[in-house]
Amino acid sequence: IKPLERSSEDVDIIFTRLKEVKAFEKFHPNLLQQICLCGYYENLEKGITLFRQGDIGTNWYAVLTGSLDVKVSDTSNHQDAVTICTLGIGTAFGESILDNTPRHATIVTREYSELLRIEQKDFKALWEKYRQHMSGLLTPPYGVMETGSNNDSKRQYRDCGKFKICVSWSLFFFSTITKVPSEKILRAGKILRNTILSRAPHMIRDRKYHLKTYRQCCVGTELVDWMMQQSPCVHSRTQAVGMWQVLLEEGVLNHVDQEHHFQDKYLFYRFLDDEREDAPLPTEEEKKECDEELQDTMLLLSQIGPDAHMRMILRKPPGQRTVDDLEFIYEELLHIKALSHLSTTVSIFKNIIHHQKGVFNQGEEGTSWYIILKGSVNVVIYGKGVVCTLHEGDDFGKLALVNDAPRAASIVLHKEDFNRILRDVEANTVRLKEHDQDVLVLEKIPAGNRVSNQVNSQPQHKYIVMSGTPEKILEHFLETMRLEATLNEATDSILNDFIMMHCVFMPNSQLCPALMAQYPFPSQGTEQEKMDYALNNKRRVIRLVLQWAALYGDLLQEDEAAMAFLEEFYVSVSDDTRMIAALKEQLPELEKVVKQHKVLLQLFNTSDDRAQKRQPIRGSDEVLFKVYCIDQTYTTIRVPVSSSVKEVISAVADKLGSGEGLIIVKMSSGGEKVVLKPHDISVFTTLSVNGRLFACPRDQFDSLAPLPEQEGPSTGTVGTFELMSSKDLAHQMTIYDWELFNCVHELELIYHTFGRHNFKKTTANLDLFLRRFNEIQFWVVTEVCLCSQLSKRVQLLKKYIKIAAHCKEYKNLNSFFAIIMGLSNVAVSRLSLTWEDPSRNHRAYRLTVTKLDPPIIPFMPLLIKDMTFTHEGNKTFTDNLVNFEKMRMIANTVRTVKFCRSQSFNPDAALTNKNHQDVRSYVRQLNVIDNQRTLSQMSHRLEPRRA
Repeated sequence: IKPLERSSEDVDIIFTRLKEVKAFEKFHPNLLQQICLCGYYENLEKGITLFRQGDIGTNWYAVLTGSLDVKVSDTSNHQDAVTICTLGIGTAFGESILDNTPRHATIVTREYSELLRIEQKDFKALWEKYRQHMSGLLTPPYGVMETGSNNDSKRQYRDCGKFKICVSWSLFFFSTITKVPSEKILRAGKILRNTILSRAPHMIRDRKYHLKTYRQCCVGTELVDWMMQQSPCVHSRTQAVGMWQVLLEEGVLNHVDQEHHFQDKYLFYRFLDDEREDAPLPTEEEKKECDEELQDTMLLLSQIGPDAHMRMILRKPPGQRTVDDLEFIYEELLHIKALSHLSTTVSIFKNIIHHQKGVFNQGEEGTSWYIILKGSVNVVIYGKGVVCTLHEGDDFGKLALVNDAPRAASIVLHKEDFNRILRDVEANTVRLKEHDQDVLVLEKIPAGNRVSNQVNSQPQHKYIVMSGTPEKILEHFLETMRLEATLNEATDSILNDFIMMHCVFMPNSQLCPALMAQYPFPSQGTEQEKMDYALNNKRRVIRLVLQWAALYGDLLQEDEAAMAFLEEFYVSVSDDTRMIAALKEQLPELEKVVKQHKVLLQLFNTSDDRAQKRQPIRGSDEVLFKVYCIDQTYTTIRVPVSSSVKEVISAVADKLGSGEGLIIVKMSSGGEKVVLKPHDISVFTTLSVNGRLFACPRDQFDSLAPLPEQEGPSTGTVGTFELMSSKDLAHQMTIYDWELFNCVHELELIYHTFGRHNFKKTTANLDLFLRRFNEIQFWVVTEVCLCSQLSKRVQLLKKYIKIAAHCKEYKNLNSFFAIIMGLSNVAVSRLSLTWEDPSRNHRAYRLTVTKLDPPIIPFMPLLIKDMTFTHEGNKTFTDNLVNFEKMRMIANTVRTVKFCRSQSFNPDAALTNKNHQDVRSYVRQLNVIDNQRTLSQMSHRLEPRRA
């Protein structure tokens, strides 16, 4: 839409999208609003040249999706151009239009890409009006450099042959302690100091050590103890260390000998205010203010503490890094974009951790590899200026033309260490070959390595699977299985990874025959040798089958081949017990699995069963579902949940009497229409909150329109639920959310990640749980936008904040984040102050989950994001072998679900015993508007945009 034709609702929708794009995350809201008014959308296919080196620029660009290559040529011949780097999502380029200088490089789309484009006249107008906001965001010479050194606002260059790097510093990575702390951290330090003086004044006093007196000091261990007692958001001593490190980095807290690492030891630290001999004590008014602000301060430090902790570890010499330090960095590296497309072997990750060096005073030409954690790096050609900017998650240094830079906000690995790592990995690799082809690749690792949960490992080293053919991987796990453990004990997690992930590379139709092939008697050796080998081998196969059946549970009953295998296997084991008595001990467990009673067929209804306690939905369960026609009448069909679209069309045709040329269309409340493919399955549970299914001839597709009922409610329910206790609402929400979450099978996450159509399996339970997240989000926005009275809206916001706080108290993180993200929706946030979205701080969330005890209802969209990130960043097969490292990483995320449910959920007895039928019914049948455009229009009617 042309800028002059865009409505205020259009601008709000663009604003909502752009504020989530990395290139704009630091832009002032007013500046971003103007970009929404003048920016254009561009989509380009792969291989399109956006502009050439030497052209006079006319537009500024930001990358929304896809990637573009930056090519530079020393000659006038564009065919000589060399690709020096790639611009990814969130990067921006084209500032040279401010002074009409020629383009410094040629830009070509590397894949299908979507861009935001701003024309030169509009960009210059923005620059003139918002120069103070843009100067710190654009690349030099237009932007102002932020540095942590004494050379503030000076660009730093280092000659590296013809090419040079100009480094844009952010305040992420300090070479020394900051000399001028930020106001935010200065205030945090003052609040902590005053609170300590108010509540535990004995902690700050003169201390003596080795005949020397240290004035007004605290002890590191006492500070950690104290912090853990002050707030429920501090879950561990490690987390508290990171929070104190924030203050140490900015000089608000100082070690008496000026060490830069905060340590949980008997070491002396002094607050900045106590550096003066006449430091005043807090007044009563200041004590009261600090009490009120303490929890907000603790929350702030808990969110930025992990960054400070990581910086602290990276400053240590490699030899001084502890096992906990390495564990911490390992978890961080798994979520860095630059590492997603590199080899994902655990050993390389771990070696990077061991061999990282500080970047400062390093950087000889062509000797270092960089990964940008925070901030940005500008690629500059001598005499031509900035070519492009690399951002958070990008890496450089592998290409000869882009060399090292001083003081970059990056992890650094020296070239000699990088080569040595590659040599070490290969030297510790064992390859099994058949017909000169690799069939199994193993890597030697220390026996106590993190990838194994074995506690009593006696050997110093062990081998883990890196890749292999499915059959050889199965053989390896059977040969290395420990027989001394019982099924109830903690078994090798890597074997569990195979059982969980085999559906990706070795479906049951392939696994079952392979297991039977591993079971028979050997044909060679003495009778005793045959008997010993047979006993051990058969016991291993039985154990694996039992673990496999335990994981799949009721899902096996929907797999005819798997059930037939179990029955055949049981008969074989029963026969063998006559000759091998030792097998009898495993027979009862196997019999229990095979002879489970078949569950009666359930009838699943997508809307009317919310009041009932949920049972897991299986693909064979039948669903009653309305499918609408073009005249907005409907027909009700009864089909299995896992039915394909082709089968749905057949069922509809039977009801209508004719099905020639019918298509099935998914329609959202906003009018977005998607024609479903014939092989799509289980489409009933994938609809949006107010989505509907339509059936129509293909030539009538354009005439389809949403139903009036899809618009959602016209009046709010604040009059009903304002009388309900916030704690009761959160409690009943948690009970219902737990029912939904508890129905999700772990394998559904794998089917969702790799594409359920590849497995022909339903993910109905996961779909409904994810839809619940969206439902709660829109419930918040709907109620606020339907509340016309300002004073009631204010009370409503407070109510939602209280409900969110209680959800967090109940460890219902899914609803907690849904409410917070609802409050962050532009239709709500524009009505008052801008809300900070805590869901962006995913590191703080992950830290929280690891320190909570189950039962927990996790933030499911983030788990899905982690799995998708791993899946898309790593190939499933490498050189025709299964990339088992990828399988292990995804299985590790799925294990989070198992951990969260490792303890059963027991509702609060005091609340459960009350009669909360009205609250229970309310939270299970939320009526919402899920059309963002409608919500934005309602928001503007409540508070029109100010001129």
